[in-house]
Amino acid sequence: MAATSYLTPTQRYAAGALFGLALNQAHFHQTHPLGLSTDDFPSDSDRTPSKLEISDDPNLWVHEHHALLRPVFNRYLDIDPAAWSGLEETAVSSSVSRHVGPLLRLLSEESGDDYSERSDKELALSGAVDAMVLSMESNSESLMSRREKLREYEHQCREKFLTSDVEPNSEKLHMQLDTKEETGTPFHDCEEPHQGSIHSNIDESPIEVVMMLSNPRKVAVLYELLCACLSDLCENNKKHGRRRKGYDARHRVTLRLLATWLDIKWSKMEAIETIVASSAMAFIKEQESSKQGTQSKENKGDKWKKGCIIGAAALTGGTLMAITGGLAAPAIAAGLGALAPTLGTLIPVIGASGFAAAATAAGHVAVAASFGAAGAGLSGTKMARRVGGVDEFEFKVIGENHNQGLLGVEIMISGFVFEDEDFIRPWEGMNDNLERYALQWESKNLYALSTAIRDWLTSRIAAALMKRGAMLTVLHSLLTALAWPVTLLAATEFIDSTWTIAIDRSDKAGKLLAEVLLGGLQGNRPVTLVGYSLGARVIFKCLECLAETRNSAELVERVVLLGAPIAIRDEKWETVRKMVAGRFINAYSSNDWMLGIAFRASLLSQGLAGIQPVDIPGIQNVNVTDHVEGHSSYLWATQPVLDELQLDSYYPVLT
Repeated sequence: MAATSYLTPTQRYAAGALFGLALNQAHFHQTHPLGLSTDDFPSDSDRTPSKLEISDDPNLWVHEHHALLRPVFNRYLDIDPAAWSGLEETAVSSSVSRHVGPLLRLLSEESGDDYSERSDKELALSGAVDAMVLSMESNSESLMSRREKLREYEHQCREKFLTSDVEPNSEKLHMQLDTKEETGTPFHDCEEPHQGSIHSNIDESPIEVVMMLSNPRKVAVLYELLCACLSDLCENNKKHGRRRKGYDARHRVTLRLLATWLDIKWSKMEAIETIVASSAMAFIKEQESSKQGTQSKENKGDKWKKGCIIGAAALTGGTLMAITGGLAAPAIAAGLGALAPTLGTLIPVIGASGFAAAATAAGHVAVAASFGAAGAGLSGTKMARRVGGVDEFEFKVIGENHNQGLLGVEIMISGFVFEDEDFIRPWEGMNDNLERYALQWESKNLYALSTAIRDWLTSRIAAALMKRGAMLTVLHSLLTALAWPVTLLAATEFIDSTWTIAIDRSDKAGKLLAEVLLGGLQGNRPVTLVGYSLGARVIFKCLECLAETRNSAELVERVVLLGAPIAIRDEKWETVRKMVAGRFINAYSSNDWMLGIAFRASLLSQGLAGIQPVDIPGIQNVNVTDHVEGHSSYLWATQPVLDELQLDSYYPVLT
C-alpha cells in the first residue's frame, strides 16, 4: 500500500495517531461542552491507560469493539499491528496537547528517495480539491437569491396567519439577513468553546507546527484518512460492533475535528468526499464500458483499492448515479471532466480515460447500489398504506444536491404547518453540500392542530387575555406549576384533542424514521436531522428508538431541535444524546408562550425544551428568543437561525 500512498510510513503512523486522538476527543464531547477537552481533567494526565484498561471499556469509541480505529490502521494506512495497542493508549491519553505537537512535526518531515514524486502528487491532489471546491460553489444558489426567497415566503406566511403570536413587522429579521457575514456569531448561552484550529487546551507549539504544514500535505492527510475510514467496505469482519459497513457518523465527526485542528475549511473536506465518490463513479463506468472481466496484473493494494472504490460507490444508496452527459449536476461534471487527467494520475487504478468517460458519457448508465439501500432510496420512500398508526410519511427532494455522490444526508422535518408547501419552503435555499430531504408526514392532523391554534389566537377570549397582559405570566405559571387562570384553561380545552392526536402521531412517525435509517435507505451515510415544533419531537422519538437497538452513534452525525415540545424531566435525554456522534443543539425561545399553552396538559412542572435550556452534558443550548417572535415564526426564521448556528464548524464562534 505504501507505493500508492501520498505519505511515508512515519507520516501514516502520525496521521493514524492524530486520528485516534481526535476520535477520542469527539467521543468526549458527547458528554462534555465543546469548550472542554480531556486536558481539562488533569488528575490522570501523567498516567497513560493500560491496554487492559482500554480493553475493559467497550464503550470507548477507540475500543476494538466499535471497529473505528483498527481498520483505519490496518488496510489503508498499513500501520504495523504491533503498534496498534500503543496508538490506542495514546488516543485515550488525557493530555492531548502533549501528543499533538510531536505528531504534527512527524507529518511535516520530509524523507525518502521518492520525496519529489510524492510532493508532485500532493500538489496535484490539492489542486484537484481546490478545483472541486470552486465547482461546488458555482453550483450553489447565491446568498442574495436565498434571502429574497426567504423574505417572500415570510411575507406570504404573515399575510395568511397574522396573529398576536407574531409581531406584525419583521425589520429585525431582515436586518439580520442583510448584515449577516459569512462568519456571523450565533447567540448561545452555553460555555464558549474553542475558536480556530487549535486553542487554549493545545499550546502554542502545535499551532506553529500547523502553520509549517503545507496545505497540500494537510489535504493529503485528510484524503488518506477518509480512504482509511472506508477501508472496511471490502472486508467481511463480523467480530466488531458495527452493524453495517459504510461512512460511519463518528468517523465524519472525527474528520471534522481533524480538519479544524489542521485549519482546513470543511468545504475542502467535502470536496475530498466528492472526489472519492467521483472516483467510484469513474471506476464503475469503466467497468460498465469494458465488460471484459479480464484480470490484469495488480498488486494486492490495487485490488483492495478497487474493492473499496466499488464499496464507496454504493455508499450513496438507491440508484447512486445516473451518468447523463456527466455526473447529473453540470458543475460537478465539468469539474470532473477538467480534472480527469489529474485524477487519472492520482488514482491509476481508474486512469484518465475512466474519469473522462464518467464526465462525458452519453446515454444512461444506471449504477445500482449494492450497499445498504434498495430502490430509489429516500426519494422513493412513500407509504402506500397505513403503517403503525401513521397515514402519511413521504420524503421530498429539496435543492439540487442530488445524484452527485455526496457523502452526507440531511433530513428536515416541519411540525407547525398550514399547507403542503410549509413542509418544504422553510428548508429551501439552504447553502450546504448535503443531499437534502424534507419529510412530509401526517399533514391532515398537523393542519388541524395549526388551524386550531390560529383560531384560538384570533378569538375574542385570547385577544382579551393578551390585552390584559395575561400571557406575560403564562410561561412562569407553566414552569413553576402555579395555577392557571380558569378562563385560560377553559379557552384552551378545544386545542387539547388535536394536540393529543398530533403528539401521538409524531411519536409514531419517529419510530418510522428510525426504521428508515436502520434500513439504510439513506445509503449508510452520516445523517443530519433538523426539525422544528412537532418535527423536533419526531427526531427525538426516532433517536429513542435507535437507542433500543445495538446501534451506537454510527448513523446520526448532528441533530438540531428548534422549539421542541419535549419534556425535560422523565425523558431519556442522556440516552438519546449517545445516538448522535456530533453536535446536539436545543434551540429554544423563552417567550414562546403558545408552545407552553399547547403543551401544558399534565406537564406543568416537567420543563419544556422548546422554551428553556436542557441541563444535560453534551447538549448545546441556544437561546433564540431575540430571533423567534412566536411559535409560528419558526416557519421562516429557521433558515437564518441555522445559518448562525454554523453547523459545519466543529467549534462554532460564540459571543
